[in-house]
Amino acid sequence: MKKKMSIVLSVLVLSLSLVLAACGSGSGSDSSDKDTLTVWAMGDEAKSLKDLAKDFTKESGIDVKVQVIPWANAHDKLLTAVASKSGPDVLQMGTTWMPEFVEAGAIQDISKEVKASDNMNPDKFFPGSVKTTEFDGKYYGVPWYAETRVLFYRTDLLKQVGYNEPPKTWDELSDAALKLSKRGKDMYGLNVDANEQTLGFMFGRQNGSELIADDNTKPVFNQKEFVDTVKYLDSFIENGSAPKTDLGMDAAQTFGGDGIVPMFISGPWMVNTVKTTIPDIEGKWATAVLPKKENNISSLGGANLTVFKYSKKQKQAIQFMEFMSKPEVQLKWLKDTNSMPASKAAWEDKTLKEDQFYQVFGEQMKDAEPMPLIPQFEEIAQTYLKSWEQIYRGGADPQKQMDTFNQQVVDLLKK
Repeated sequence: MKKKMSIVLSVLVLSLSLVLAACGSGSGSDSSDKDTLTVWAMGDEAKSLKDLAKDFTKESGIDVKVQVIPWANAHDKLLTAVASKSGPDVLQMGTTWMPEFVEAGAIQDISKEVKASDNMNPDKFFPGSVKTTEFDGKYYGVPWYAETRVLFYRTDLLKQVGYNEPPKTWDELSDAALKLSKRGKDMYGLNVDANEQTLGFMFGRQNGSELIADDNTKPVFNQKEFVDTVKYLDSFIENGSAPKTDLGMDAAQTFGGDGIVPMFISGPWMVNTVKTTIPDIEGKWATAVLPKKENNISSLGGANLTVFKYSKKQKQAIQFMEFMSKPEVQLKWLKDTNSMPASKAAWEDKTLKEDQFYQVFGEQMKDAEPMPLIPQFEEIAQTYLKSWEQIYRGGADPQKQMDTFNQQVVDLLKK
């Protein structure tokens, strides 16, 4: 993999030299402003980081320049920075990107610093989040914010079909979804999101599948545990419990009103979406931990803060990450962006402990695991979605399709 990455980066250097020169001119590691720490942050919520950075400056005296990068452009921009060895001092890293950039030698090993820190110590965070920062026994980042998936459901409509509590098992989920779909024409019970790349893997783990066994070297997607998972998910579509195609509606249309789709699985960002866009169902919906088979493991994502390997201000970068890891700072980030803290101590605050929706996310995070931490995961996930479409839409045999998919993963892991 290192050889492959080296080739990729060489090509980038040759083909994007003009871009690299432009990138380097304003970077943290090459910036002429020696008193300014440069931070690259991703997504719209990162705009709020500028306010927190001001608090850090007041405390430390270190100025911070936050560059907000759209997620759609972030991966390519990071590759460009690595190729030029010219980028920020601190960079936000999506959890599934960590293996690729650690392998490329783009992120600094900060094991010594995090172990000695009161706020960055791995013991301070949820274990699943820590896993996304640790490779070969070394730590390359600090968990910043976390997200996991839970069940959103309409309490009023579930009661109408005999469920005073949310489904707690796979069997109950199937039963409730089927009963809800019988309410009338074009009514469903559960949304099985065909575009959610973690859904099949998450359910596979619940059914006892290792996904990729032997230390992420041997895919087992064609074994009984995962094949049965695919059959289970497909059963919702086959019996009409879940829509076969995208309904072309937003959450207000599907989850509000009569509840065309009264159950779906999603992350914490949907709490605020439901509250603000569907006020007519206040008191008629809730969140719950995922139903259980062998277990109820959910996926764990989010973002980490890392130190760019080529930064000349690594000491200041660590100071910034130490500040961002404080429970009170993570709570302020929650207030500003609705992003869940990765710090366990932050979850003891009443803001989270007394919120009925966030309580559920905190409980689910105890049983949440990141996706396989390998550089090829994104490509594997997209390949799975194509295989899944062949099954639920094209009617392909699950076993044969998973045999094909498993071989595709074998080939991807050899790259």
